[in-house]
Formats: sequence, C-alpha cells, structure tokens
Amino acid sequence: MPKTYSASPELASLLDGSSAGELIPELARHGLQQLIELEVAAFLGADRHERTDERLGYRNGYRSRTLTTQVGDPALQIPKLRAGSFISTILEPRRRIDQALYAVIMEAYIGGVSTRKVDALVGALGSQSGISKSQVSRICQEIDQQVQAFLNRPLEGSGYAYVYLDATYLNGRQGKAQQVTSRAAVVAMGVNGDGRRELLGLKVGNSETEAFWAGFISHLKERGLGGVKLVISDAHSGLTKAIRRQLQGSVWQRCRVHFARNLLQCVP
Repeated sequence: MPKTYSASPELASLLDGSSAGELIPELARHGLQQLIELEVAAFLGADRHERTDERLGYRNGYRSRTLTTQVGDPALQIPKLRAGSFISTILEPRRRIDQALYAVIMEAYIGGVSTRKVDALVGALGSQSGISKSQVSRICQEIDQQVQAFLNRPLEGSGYAYVYLDATYLNGRQGKAQQVTSRAAVVAMGVNGDGRRELLGLKVGNSETEAFWAGFISHLKERGLGGVKLVISDAHSGLTKAIRRQLQGSVWQRCRVHFARNLLQCVP
C-alpha cells in the first residue's frame, strides 16, 4: 500500500505565527506532492523500497516542477524512472488544478473525510488511480495536526494590543446520528505591533455563554496572550462579562458595525 510522507518538519517553522500567511500555500504544496506520490506508486505497482512481484519499474530521483496557483507558485518534485517516463495526470498542461486541489483539502477536512467525495475530487484533478479510505484518513490526519498546531501556537512576544472577538452560527452534523445542528464558532483576531491582523484562535461550542467565552479567552492567555489594551466586540452579555473577568486592565469598546445593526433593528 502506498505510504504518505510527513511534512511536519517542513511546516514546523510556519506555525510560530510570524509567517502564518505561508501555511495555506505550504498545505497546498504538500497536498499536491502527496497525490503525485500516490499516483507514481500506483503506476509502478509498488512504493519506494517495497519488494513485490507486481513492481513494474524503479524510481530514479526527482525533477523539479513549478506550478502556478492562486496561492503562489509551489515547487513540486516529480519522480523520474530508470526506464520509461512518468507524467502525472494531475499536472497535465492547461489543466485547472488549483480549485480542485482546494476542494480536496477543504472537503476532506471540513466535510468529514468522505471517501467517495475525496475520490471523486482526486479524479477531477486527473488522477485515474483513485485513492483508498486509509490514504484519505492519513492525509487528513496530517492536515488536522497542522491546523491544530497553528491554532495552539504560542503567542508570547507578539504583543497584540488590539483584539477583536466575535461569533457566528453555522450548521453542521454532530454525533453518530449526524444530526444537523446550529453551533457557535467564536473567533479571536489580534493586531500586532506592525499593524497586521492575525488569527489568534478559533473554537466551536453549543452557545455563547459566559463560561464558554471565558474558557476560550483563558486558553488564549495560556498560550501567551498579554498586553491587550483594547477589546472590540458586540454587546453580548456573556461575552462582555467574560472580557471583564479574563482581560482585566483592558478597555472594552462596542463594535460600531454591530451597534449600527442593532439600531437598524429598532427602526421601520
């Protein structure tokens, strides 16, 4: 069975928050590289260093190939063979692969790792070898590990003087019964000393209670969030109480956008 190759050492430097904008391009490159490795393994009938009677050829190093996508120009490594040649169907000329690749990653991670859907999306990339359930699980586990590492990265030394807190409600399947329920997704955005906005945290809960918001803010503080001077949010009672208790010494300001929406609800 074809193996997957961990990208943890390559992505580790992207998880410190200073270069968070490079995480998505690197995930895209890693996803493409894994699909190419799976395709060449299916083409040869064996993975690297695997002994099998069904092997049809041997690898002979790599050649570099730069691919232009909407998130950058990832440098891919295309396997070379000792006899014959291998051309990945994913990288055929004039093939629009970037949107399909994003769909693979998002569908696998957000859509619940449906083998049928991921296999269909891989086919849309041009790969006819297909992808098994175990391969889908391994790829998505690595993606999940990198996303969790990003959301739990240390925040010490960054100095976020301004923090925005907000929530939105999304419908999603939950539990073994896969029942569709509405849940709150809370987000924290910070502005660093250079004036750049960064995603500090993201968490999903059943409702915007004071306890839930307090736990979310407490986790940000445990990761090193400090020196907050101004917190901007709506006037949700549970959120404002959590801010007063968890971020003492900072000033709270009601979000002007939410305030305008609240005013418009009071007029015909």
